[in-house]
Amino acid sequence: MASNWTERRVVVTGLGVVTPLGHQVEAFWQNLLAGQCGINRITAFDASGFDTQIAGEVRNFDPTPALPSPKEIRRTDRYSQFGVYAAWQAMQDCGADFNQLNRDEIGVIIGSGIGGLETTTAQVKVLLERGPGRLSPFMIPMLISNMASGLFSMYHNLRGPNFATCSACATANHAIGEAWRTIKMGEAQMMFAGGAEATIVPIGIGGFCAMRAMSTRNDDPQRASRPFDKERDGFVMGEGAGVLVLEELEHAKQRGGKIYCEIVGYGNTADAYHLTAPSPNGEGAARCMQMALRGAGLSPADISYINAHGTATPQGDVCETQAIKTVFGEHSRKLAVSSTKGATGHMLGAAGAVEMTVCALAIKHGVVPPTINLLVPDPECDLDYVANTAREMPVNAIINNSFGFGGHNSSIAARKFVG
Repeated sequence: MASNWTERRVVVTGLGVVTPLGHQVEAFWQNLLAGQCGINRITAFDASGFDTQIAGEVRNFDPTPALPSPKEIRRTDRYSQFGVYAAWQAMQDCGADFNQLNRDEIGVIIGSGIGGLETTTAQVKVLLERGPGRLSPFMIPMLISNMASGLFSMYHNLRGPNFATCSACATANHAIGEAWRTIKMGEAQMMFAGGAEATIVPIGIGGFCAMRAMSTRNDDPQRASRPFDKERDGFVMGEGAGVLVLEELEHAKQRGGKIYCEIVGYGNTADAYHLTAPSPNGEGAARCMQMALRGAGLSPADISYINAHGTATPQGDVCETQAIKTVFGEHSRKLAVSSTKGATGHMLGAAGAVEMTVCALAIKHGVVPPTINLLVPDPECDLDYVANTAREMPVNAIINNSFGFGGHNSSIAARKFVG
């Protein structure tokens, strides 16, 4: 084992997702490359009275394989079910025999931007209609945002570092970055890292409607989420989870684990500017990408692909474009940049991990997924956004961006693994 933390290398050895485009990594990936869209009319509740009536729902989801019993399912919020299922998938994918590993050295960081909103909604109804004596004793454990992380460690006796990040839409990228840092520092050999979200409930949709942050293109759900398009009118809510297995390189090699890519840098900055709006010209996002590049020892010219935060908000897409130009200069014209939120909607606290999964697969397979629904070019968004059709190309190094309300910025740098 490398003794100096700077010498410890961290690789991705397992992937798991739950998304509106599929509940397994391969189905999700193929649908994404094909330009499919998981956004449609909301079916979870009657949304006819809401300004926004569309979302990227996870439909026909069965958590049974990943949870120990039907009773446990009833005691678990939907967001936790997503997170545990994605982590269970990643556990299968990494191929490790966990009976042969030291579980003191395996940790979990699965965050959530909002947590158990479904449970909160249901229990407030109970309180108002039936009184405090009828509240569930499981209400608090079900709704707190660390519980996906806690449950997965309990189900599999993983006794290493365990916590949850909560930084709005930067949550999952922060989880991955902190897991990377934990392994680099020698505090774990393997980490499950990502995020989970389930906010397609009346209070969730209503709250974002009140902010006027979401698209109201209810008559055309499949083309409502339009990152970088001139006619974009806001984001579309998504739900689901993404979890990756990060592992110290020598540990992975000793057990014969497959390697998707190597994580080499992590940026984490604050805008310190506004509750919801990005800082002017994407200044905070630019510093975040620069930090990730510095930590990785990469130059801007080394990057092949950026998975953009790209939510399809009028201001956010312009600011991210400006940030990319600030960091990459002339090379920004040679970069492939895409946002997968046109296909999935914005999965909030889960987005960064699902999108990091996309990056890992792009590196492995040499193909970049498209930005769908990019039909009318915006003069202020003038980079190569891989419009509408996937592109085969060498992907040697990437940046994955996630930026959250509150001015939270997170960027992950990863590259093709070279032994």
